Amino acid sequence: MKEYDLVVIGGGPAGLAAAIAARDAGIQDILILERDRELGGILNQCIHNGFGLHTFRKELTGPEYADRFVQKVIEKEIEYKLDTMVLALDADKTLTAVNREAGLFQLHPKAVVLAMGCRERPRGALNIPGSRPAGIYTAGTAQRLVNMEGYLPGRKVVILGSGDIGLIMARRMTLEGAEVRAVAELMPYSGGLKRNIVQCLDDYGIPLLLSHTVVDIQGKDRVEGVTIAQVDHGKPIPGTEVCYECDTLLLSCGLIPENELSIGAGIKLNTVTNGPVVNESLETSVPGIFAAGNVLHVHDLVDYVCEEAASAGYHAAEYILRPVQEAATVLPILCGSGIRYTVPACIRPEALESEGKVNIRFRVDNLYEKKKITGYVGDTLIFNRYRKVVAPGEMETIQIRCKDILSCSDAKDITVKLEG
Repeated sequence: MKEYDLVVIGGGPAGLAAAIAARDAGIQDILILERDRELGGILNQCIHNGFGLHTFRKELTGPEYADRFVQKVIEKEIEYKLDTMVLALDADKTLTAVNREAGLFQLHPKAVVLAMGCRERPRGALNIPGSRPAGIYTAGTAQRLVNMEGYLPGRKVVILGSGDIGLIMARRMTLEGAEVRAVAELMPYSGGLKRNIVQCLDDYGIPLLLSHTVVDIQGKDRVEGVTIAQVDHGKPIPGTEVCYECDTLLLSCGLIPENELSIGAGIKLNTVTNGPVVNESLETSVPGIFAAGNVLHVHDLVDYVCEEAASAGYHAAEYILRPVQEAATVLPILCGSGIRYTVPACIRPEALESEGKVNIRFRVDNLYEKKKITGYVGDTLIFNRYRKVVAPGEMETIQIRCKDILSCSDAKDITVKLEG
């Protein structure tokens, strides 16, 4: 089989954006491997609008957004293989994959971009007591059933978890004629974007029960009802149980980056995000393997996924065309007060261009009001921005000028934190 300079694992928005950026940077032999039957990834089942406001300055549906990238891949004659499962990735960048046409095959690219996306947390990971009747779905599975397969999973619905997919499915099920009884959220704040709470719940009169969870599921062959109770620090409060009659329970309880291949390659993972630890070039701990999108950390906007993936594709091309020696200095990015994690996790000053900028993306660990997001190189303040509200459900981004980092030559680390 033909060998390629760059292989991109995943044909969703991250993989497509990375491949396009690498081609624009001068890489000719690129291959995208996608396990589904078509390119586009999860966007193909996201038929609601709201995509593309940052990238295209236009409101698009998920399939419309994906199609713009698919058409660019076709125009640039970037090769791709569908219905192809990558089985293993080694530290030397050897890929083992399989499909019907070629059978089992191996590739030995010079660089790899990981863009496998993420998966939903299933019921088995939530420890919900009760029997195992039909009618329990993850929100993404229900979305695919309704939007792509043409099936309505149920008529009376309760949703556990207020992630963005769950909020969107509350509206979608309502528009299809189902009754959404309630959305229960374990935390005292929603895990989704504020705009989705307003447009998907408030506009349709669907109650959002914060600090609540499902403590029991009734029904033998089919869900007949669920019991929801208030919680205190994650533990149900006795005497607060309320039963909701329903035939369907949708789970929107978080997303997990798909990193089995990363583990097999010996890539270091972040214990908070479950995604790879990367530097400013989005390069993992294994040289020549880059990561972007939801496989790296869960995003709330696909525009940011594509922006990040384009950066990974560009740097993968740089790695192929202009290999650099290992940097002598690495500045770790420390999570200060209120910060759960950062991407990247470290910056190599020697790899920076003095006129460039570095994006640092992160999430906070709680709901905060009237805070300043600050960035320090050593003890020197280089970033300061006031925010009325910051919430875990919305990813934050700060831009740091490379010259501010380079000017602090004696610094040992970079710190991002909330103050005020």
